[in-house]
Amino acid sequence: MFRRLLHAKTQREDAKAQKGLRGKGRQERGVTLLELLIAVTLLSLLVAGVLTAMRVGITALQRTNQRVIANRRAVGAQRILEQQIAAFVPASADCNAAGGPPPYQKIGFFQGELQTMRLVSAYSLAEAGRGMAQILEFQVIPGENGVGVRLVVNEHPYSGGHGTGRFCLGVAFDPASGATVPRFVPVETGPRSFVLADKLAACRILYRESLLEAPFERWVPRWILTSWPTAIRIEMVPLEADASKILPTTLTIPVFVNRVPMGLYGD
Repeated sequence: MFRRLLHAKTQREDAKAQKGLRGKGRQERGVTLLELLIAVTLLSLLVAGVLTAMRVGITALQRTNQRVIANRRAVGAQRILEQQIAAFVPASADCNAAGGPPPYQKIGFFQGELQTMRLVSAYSLAEAGRGMAQILEFQVIPGENGVGVRLVVNEHPYSGGHGTGRFCLGVAFDPASGATVPRFVPVETGPRSFVLADKLAACRILYRESLLEAPFERWVPRWILTSWPTAIRIEMVPLEADASKILPTTLTIPVFVNRVPMGLYGD
């Protein structure tokens, strides 16, 4: 009997000891609140660092993409300008009081001034060199918010001498040049005007005249002759210098037209 009681007591003590050991093991394997807070803080810092790096990378990618688009736009606008002038068409105009009744005075259709130019071109913005001829109006206007200037162009379908005649106000004597020159209606710009160059400090258009004696050619700011210029120069000065961008520059485009205005040609 005594042995049974002693054995039972021993078993109870062993059970308590094992229970205490299991409780102590569970307590050692647990995570404290401080450790949890530290882990959450470290994870938050890691996520914040990754998001910051992603935002910086995306911002840099967007800026690079915008710069590439701006450079492509600048190159494309300069190419369009070159092709428009290179496709010069020697057209005539039935000039009178802006489309009034006959009689008409037939002239070579070309207006060349320092900040305004009108001509007929075989190159169209919409259809490139595959479309019908267009009457082009180049004009230098103030830039956005009055800062700098910009070069724009208007297109009108060419429909012959009567169509070009609506831009002419007649022929009159010019005291400044001492010659009889055609007068044209002012160029009107609007939402349909295409911007060829923007953010310019200055822009002017010059015309090359061939001479029979030295220096054999000269550049003039206004074209008053009845012949065509042999080349057209558009001088563009950027408003801000930025080596990372393709900026507008001076373009000199030859005019490969040797047909005499209003000349008679046989078949």
